Amino acid sequence: MKGLRVAIDGPAGAGKSTIARRVAESLGLLYVDTGAMYRGITWVALQKGIDPADAAALANLARDVHVELRPEKDGVRVWIDGQDITPFLRDPRVSRAVPAVSGVPAVRMRMMELQKDLARRGGVVMDGRDIGTAIMPDAEVKVFLTASLEERAKRRMKELRGYGHRIDPDQVGRELAERDRADAAREFSPLVKAPDARVIDTTGRDVESVVQEVLTLCRTRLPKGEE
Repeated sequence: MKGLRVAIDGPAGAGKSTIARRVAESLGLLYVDTGAMYRGITWVALQKGIDPADAAALANLARDVHVELRPEKDGVRVWIDGQDITPFLRDPRVSRAVPAVSGVPAVRMRMMELQKDLARRGGVVMDGRDIGTAIMPDAEVKVFLTASLEERAKRRMKELRGYGHRIDPDQVGRELAERDRADAAREFSPLVKAPDARVIDTTGRDVESVVQEVLTLCRTRLPKGEE
C-alpha cells in the first residue's frame, strides 16, 4: 500500500482527523491534516492583526509564509516560519475566523499547491473538505464522513475542553452550523462529496469501527498483488 492515496472529506466534527490519522498509522502512510494548515494561516493572521475579511492582506500572508507539516510521535505538527504553532490551532478565536480565511481564493490556492505536492508523492492519507474533488480527484480511495450536528457539537466541546478552552455548548453548535454553510457556499473549491466517495455516517459509532470500515475499503481498492 506504499503508493495508496486516501482522501477523507466531510464537515467539521465528523471525525476526519481522528479517522485519517488512525488509518494512516495502520497502513504506514503519511497523514496530512489540511485543516490544520488553514488554521495555522488563520492563527498567524490573527497574531499579525490582519482582519479575516481583508482578502488582499491574507493573500500576501499566504504567499510569504513558509508552511511545513512535520510528522512526529504525537501526530503531525504545523510549523510556520520556523515556529511550531500546533498548540494554538484549536483556539476558539481561530475556529471562528478560519472559515473566512480559508474561503479567500488566494489563500486556498496557495495551500492547495502544498497539498497537491504532498499528494503527488503518493502513500498518503489526507483529510479536509475538498480532497476528493480538488486535491486528489484520482485517489484510489475516497471517503466522505458525516454525522449529525448534535453529535459533532458534542465532539467539538470535548475537544475544546481537552485543550483547556471553555465555551458555551449552544455557541459551538451555532459555529458548526455556520461553518457548514460557509464551506458549502464557498465559490472556490467548496465542500462537496465526490461522486465516487463512500459516505460513512459516524453518528453514534466508535472510532475503531469506522477505522476498520475505511481500512477494508482500502484493501478492496488495491490492484491484485499489491496487498
